[in-house]
Amino acid sequence: MKVGDLIGCRKEVYTVSEETSVHQVAQYLRAKEVRTVGVLGADGRLTGVVSQSDISDKVAAENKCPAWMKASDIMTRELVTVTAERTLDECLVLMEQNGIFHLIVLNEVGEFRGMLSVKDILRVVASDEKARADLLEAFIFPPR
Repeated sequence: MKVGDLIGCRKEVYTVSEETSVHQVAQYLRAKEVRTVGVLGADGRLTGVVSQSDISDKVAAENKCPAWMKASDIMTRELVTVTAERTLDECLVLMEQNGIFHLIVLNEVGEFRGMLSVKDILRVVASDEKARADLLEAFIFPPR
C-alpha cells in the first residue's frame, strides 16, 4: 500500500499560521483530536510543524507562557517529507531512522497535503493481520 492510498480520502488538512499562539495551537490540537499540526507561513507554504511534544518540551517543561509564544517559536523546522508514491514500509523505515511519529506528505508540486502518522500505518497493518487471521480461521474451520 502507498501513502496516496491511505491519505487520498482525507478531506481536511490541519494547519495553523506561524503567528498563532501556542495556547491556540494546543486548543486546536485538542479540538481536532490530532497530535501534530502543520504551520504555514504568510505565503501559505508549510514552514514547520508543532506537536504535543513540542508544546510539552519547549513550553510546559520550560515554564513558559503559551499565550505569549507563537507557533513559529516552537515549531520543528527540519521536516521529513514523502509523496503519495512512497510505500508504507518505506515510511516506517523513515520514521524509525529519524525517531519521529509523523511524516509530511507533499503533492507532486511540493505543496502540503497532510500528515501520515505511525498510528495510521499501524491501523492498516492491524487490519491486514485481522484479515489474514480471518482467512486462516475460515480455511481451518470452514462454515457448515
